[in-house]
Amino acid sequence: MTGRVEPSMMRQHLRMYLVLGSIDCPVDPTHVVQEALAGGATMIQFREKGDDALVGEPMIHLARRIQHQCHQAGVPYIVNDDVELALKLNADGVHIGQDDECAADVRKRIGNRILGVSAHTVEEAERAIRHGADYIGIGPIYPTRSKDDARAVQGTDILRILRDSGIDLPMVGIGGITAERVEEVLCAGADGVAVISAVTRAESAREAVETIAGASERFFLRKLANH
Repeated sequence: MTGRVEPSMMRQHLRMYLVLGSIDCPVDPTHVVQEALAGGATMIQFREKGDDALVGEPMIHLARRIQHQCHQAGVPYIVNDDVELALKLNADGVHIGQDDECAADVRKRIGNRILGVSAHTVEEAERAIRHGADYIGIGPIYPTRSKDDARAVQGTDILRILRDSGIDLPMVGIGGITAERVEEVLCAGADGVAVISAVTRAESAREAVETIAGASERFFLRKLANH
C-alpha cells in the first residue's frame, strides 16, 4: 500500500463487512469466507477470540488461508487487535478496541495500512481521528451474543449523535445487525454494516451476504437519486 486509503474507498469497503473467527462458524471458516466473498462481502476481519479460539500455528494457518481467499477476491483483509499477527501476515490492516494498544502507537507500527478503531462516544471517536484511524466501528447497535466483551447496547441514536457532532470519518455499525435492520443503521449515519452471526450462522452465508449487501446497495442508490 503506497498511501493511506481514501475515505471514499474506505466507505465502499465498509458496505458489507464480515467479522469472523473459528468459534463463530459451525462449519469450516474458510467455507463461510468463500461463500461470503461470492455473495459480495466488501471487507473481512479475522477475529479469533473466545475460550475455544485457536492459538499458535493452527491460528496462524487459518489466518493465512482466509487472507489468501481475500486477496484472490481483491477484498481487504483486516486482523482484529493483534498487531504482531497483522505485521507477520502483511495484512491490509488492523482493527483495535478502546482497551487495546493506543491507536497512535498502532498507526506508527502499521504505516499506511488500514486502521479501524472501535468507539462508543464522541470523545473516543475524536481521539481515534486524531490518532490516525481510517474508520471507526460503532456498537453494539443492537443486542448481540457474538461478542463476550460487548459493551452496553447503543442503539442507532449513537450514529446520529456522532454525525451531528461533526464526525465525518467513515463509520461502520456493528452488533446484532440483520438484513431487516440495515436500512435503519445506514439512515442513522453509518457507511456500512459489520456482521458476524447474521452470516456465520446463516443456512447459506452467500445468500445472507447477498441480502445484506443488496439492502445496502438499494439504500445508497436511493440516496444518490434523491441528490
